[in-house]
Amino acid sequence: MPENKKYDIKVRLWIEEAEGPFLGIGKIWLLENIQKTGSITNAAKEMKMAYRQAWQLVEEMNKRAETPLVEKLLGGKGGGGARLTEAGERAITLFYEIEKRIKDFIEKETQNLKF
Repeated sequence: MPENKKYDIKVRLWIEEAEGPFLGIGKIWLLENIQKTGSITNAAKEMKMAYRQAWQLVEEMNKRAETPLVEKLLGGKGGGGARLTEAGERAITLFYEIEKRIKDFIEKETQNLKF
């Protein structure tokens, strides 16, 4: 008798707009690291990513979002830095809320998978 197989459904979430992919898990992680470290430089280091690449991703997100997700802080006593705007914080929250609803749906669908 054949053993019972367990199937899984896998999906990857990203949000697109007119110019193509806008926000996926990699950019969400970048935003979270900026939030945690207070700088693009440190966020890039945390992710083992070149600063230039992180900066380009931030610039692209800011340009394509309705309002910027990250704001640069000008230097002062401790130097500059960066922080998320309200829109940046909302982007993280919304992404994970959508992802959770999708995962909940997939979990229900997986229970009925038989081939």
